[in-house]
Amino acid sequence: MSSILNPGGSVRKLENNLRFSDTFTNRVMLADAYLANRNIDRAIELYESSLEGNFTNNEYVLAHLIIAYYQKKRFDDIIPIGKRIYNAPEFPRSKAHILYAAALGYLGHSGEAEKEFKTMKGRFANYEARYYYALLLADTGRSAEARHLFSQMLDERSQLSSQERRFNSQWFRHSREELKKLNTQPVAS
Repeated sequence: MSSILNPGGSVRKLENNLRFSDTFTNRVMLADAYLANRNIDRAIELYESSLEGNFTNNEYVLAHLIIAYYQKKRFDDIIPIGKRIYNAPEFPRSKAHILYAAALGYLGHSGEAEKEFKTMKGRFANYEARYYYALLLADTGRSAEARHLFSQMLDERSQLSSQERRFNSQWFRHSREELKKLNTQPVAS
């Protein structure tokens, strides 16, 4: 209840918990709260400091570190972490995998990025991955392909159930915004 009235209340409680008992769980819970509240630098510090001892290869922390690094545009730091957890069972269907693929693209490894995105691509599915792929296409000068992918996603929306539309609404909203931006740019020939 206090976190609804005071969003920082939960963070303060987690900070106090960590001060009282500096455990792996308390660090990760506070890092997650910082990440959710867009205090990315502090989240990164805690995630990184949690990767010691028995927790050096903790997949949960490594996946969340990828998310935090992406928000800070630290693409070079994402690749080695993505390779460390690449074969984890949850990785292929995770946000960390999407951001790993995007980081490959932003670092100029277009072929590898496309290969990763294509493993996630499918009609009437994976809207988050497809959104990030279209963003990468637009950012790397492939605007026509990005327009097509954004348009395809928006066209599929009407064929989904109301629950699926609601679940993916943010990706449709973001796609519409990006498509609008792309349509105001001149088409490259």
